[in-house]
Amino acid sequence: MNDNAPPTSVGSGSTGRIHPGTSCAARVVRVVAAVLCALGLSAVAASPARADPTAGGDLQVAQTLGDRDLTFMLRRVTGLPGPLHVDVLTHRGTAAGTLRLGAVPTGVSTDRAEGSSAGTTTSRASVRLGGTPGSYGAALDIDRAGPWELVVDDGSRTARIPFVVPGQATSPPELAVFGGFVTAGVLILVTLFVAVRVRRGAWVLLPAGGVVAALAVAVTAALLSASLPPPPQPGGQVDATNDNVTDPYAVVRPVTNDYSRPPVSLELGSYPAKAGERGTLRLSVTDGATGLPADDLVVHDGALMHLLVIGPTGELWHLHPIRTAPATYEVRLRLPAAGHYAVSAEFARLGGGVQQVRSATGLTVADGSAHNGSAHGGSSRNGSARGGAPALPAELSPQGPGTRTIEGVPVRLSAPSPTAGEASTLTARIGDTPTLQPWLGMVGHMIVVGPLDKADATSPTRMGQAAQGAPVWAHAHSMGGDMSGHSAHDMRAAPAHDADAMGHGDADAMGHGNADAMEDGHETGKGDGHGAGTGSMSGLMPLNGDSPADETVAAYGPDASFVYTFSRPGYYRVWIQAERDSAILTVPYLLRVSPAGGAR
Repeated sequence: MNDNAPPTSVGSGSTGRIHPGTSCAARVVRVVAAVLCALGLSAVAASPARADPTAGGDLQVAQTLGDRDLTFMLRRVTGLPGPLHVDVLTHRGTAAGTLRLGAVPTGVSTDRAEGSSAGTTTSRASVRLGGTPGSYGAALDIDRAGPWELVVDDGSRTARIPFVVPGQATSPPELAVFGGFVTAGVLILVTLFVAVRVRRGAWVLLPAGGVVAALAVAVTAALLSASLPPPPQPGGQVDATNDNVTDPYAVVRPVTNDYSRPPVSLELGSYPAKAGERGTLRLSVTDGATGLPADDLVVHDGALMHLLVIGPTGELWHLHPIRTAPATYEVRLRLPAAGHYAVSAEFARLGGGVQQVRSATGLTVADGSAHNGSAHGGSSRNGSARGGAPALPAELSPQGPGTRTIEGVPVRLSAPSPTAGEASTLTARIGDTPTLQPWLGMVGHMIVVGPLDKADATSPTRMGQAAQGAPVWAHAHSMGGDMSGHSAHDMRAAPAHDADAMGHGDADAMGHGNADAMEDGHETGKGDGHGAGTGSMSGLMPLNGDSPADETVAAYGPDASFVYTFSRPGYYRVWIQAERDSAILTVPYLLRVSPAGGAR
């Protein structure tokens, strides 16, 4: 017997030698496996950013609902159907009571069942507010993507807060990545099947080539997804009422039109209430081009509308009217003194940007019986006797830079030598501990009105009328000590402007002001080494779709720094606002801005 004889196949007339085609197929399979491993590792190592980032964070909306000043936190919906968690944050002095909440879908739908429920309440809940400041929550059921309204009823009035539940859309790059890997996986199985079943190894190259092509598409899409442009933005690049409402990738055609909205006009309704009486002020916003109701205001700086009211005594109210109907807002007021009140509103329109509109007429309140009022944003403890001058508490009288006490809290303002045309840093130290709470998403707010005649700026009866005709209105924000940039725009005589000053970390010397310093418009320059950089506010900035800190976090400050450029010399009334111990503190100041070049 020849031991070197080639083996034979049992039950087969063929020899036992490996077929050339089978050897070729095995080699192809090994090559495909190697390519798959290499491309897979490259895709994992790249870890590309998602082209479709997470859809926004929590929505914060402040509302002046009757005598209550509330902040509604609408937590983002993470899955559909799913719950919408609503937290109601109350402030010091908020009355206890019950709020009835409802969720109402407002958008159109091709689904008949969804379309029939549009405009009707699909989910209800109640929130019992306690007598102490805090957070009170409830949950509503959300069953679809698109525009909704949160209906809030306190028993006497109803607020309607619009919000949008983003659709669970997958970006085209993600579809290419997923599709490429799924296709590659299927073709690998086809390649193995062909390699085993066919005799000609060349046939294996066809599905193997498909595997390589599918993997190339997937990896290329993953690598390029981070550099691809975002989808068209509703309002500016596509029609916000029709396109991209629930799917940001629904419109992929080249953007050739400008869909931005024109400014809106603000109209004040009649206000028949007299001094010391409660009354309702109604406001309407209309499109500046067509005159039609403009019901596309979006949440800006934590509210749909920021209403600023300056009274004859120089008192400031910073209110947030509720939306009661499309393009219609209202707010309850008890204005304590007879005289003229200047009114302005700040809001943002979808695709139209932020604007501040000053009412051309303001409000004139007739004399009435003596009352003490309270309103959010102003302490309102001043009274008005019939036929007499209003009495303003000492802590509400404007003073120059230095230390003063507001509602038991020491506040020290540093404003060294404001000069027209030069950026000035104003730093307010509110209390002595880092316990400030973010109000409207900011650690502090500053309202600037001027320049004014000295007699008007210090008058206890003419400040409202003087503010009505002041050339400059500005609203600046303190974003914290580590912000490196800032921007500010004046609210001049033009009807619509925006002002947003971002605080930065430059540390100016803190000093104690006196009457002479107020007259000269600067401090004595005595420093104590405390700079504006105390307490970084970087935690307020949303990252990767997360939400910034809300009012439940009391860990900022005590310094709130503002950077602002006074465009003209003269006297300015300044109000600084911040939240501490669940109360909004409003601190009025009087500043004198020197002319450029150091002239007096």
